[in-house]
This record gives sequence, C-alpha cells and structure tokens, in this order.
Amino acid sequence: MEIKYTLNNVDHVAKQLVESVKSKTILIYGDMGAGKTTLIKAIVKALGSDDGVSSPTFSIVNEYEINKGMVYHFDLYRIPLLEDAYNFGIEDYIYSKEWCIIEWPQVIESILPEPFDRIDLEINPDNSRTLKLNLKTNLTKKKIEL
Repeated sequence: MEIKYTLNNVDHVAKQLVESVKSKTILIYGDMGAGKTTLIKAIVKALGSDDGVSSPTFSIVNEYEINKGMVYHFDLYRIPLLEDAYNFGIEDYIYSKEWCIIEWPQVIESILPEPFDRIDLEINPDNSRTLKLNLKTNLTKKKIEL
C-alpha cells in the first residue's frame, strides 16, 4: 500500500493502517523529521488510546493503554548495539503479543518475530508525506494493496 498524505489527514491514514496491517509489530523507517512520531500518535489514537503520545527518544520506550491491551512505542535512535536493546529487555516487549511500534528499528531487525509490518516514510517537495506499507513474513516481502 502506498499513500500520499498531508499532516492534516494523518488521522485518516492511521485508521487505514490499523485496518491494513497484518501484525501487531510495526517498524517505521524514515529520515529525521519525516513524521514518524506524528504518525505513531495518530496510530495510537486509532487503536483507542486517550493517552498523550510523545517521542520516547530518551526513555527508549513509552507505554500506552488501549481497550484491549497495550501499545509499546520505541525510539531506538540512541541504541547503537543489539546488546543495548537486550539490556533493557527488548525481547520481553516484542514477544509480548501487544502492539509494538518501533522507530529506527535497524538495530533489532535480526531478532524480530515474524510477520511484522514495515512502513517507510518520505517527505515530498510539497511537504506532504508518502507512506509505503509492506508485510514481512518468513517467506518473502510483499506489498499489500487496498
């Protein structure tokens, strides 16, 4: 699935994503300032949380309550080594069967349970965003079309 959107309709895009993803593990890739945290705020809201969502840049993980469980929001930008992720218990979160939404996930890609959904965000010259959603399974990477 590929969507071009502006920040004005990010809530609508988040609802589409929640309906389209095939797992509760969502990896979000994009340059600094691409809108990763803004999209995650909208996704957490679409999942039913009233919690205030903020970037966990320094805390590494923020937890949000939803009607049927939890959402764990990670920002791994400051985690250079997989060992550092193990030190804060990353495996307890990613194998919890709860929602895990991960910014800058490169350092933990090798230990992620499959399937997981990958979102790539790009900023366009007109300041809109392009979002690409792909499902990763143990067999192959494939595009999901609406």
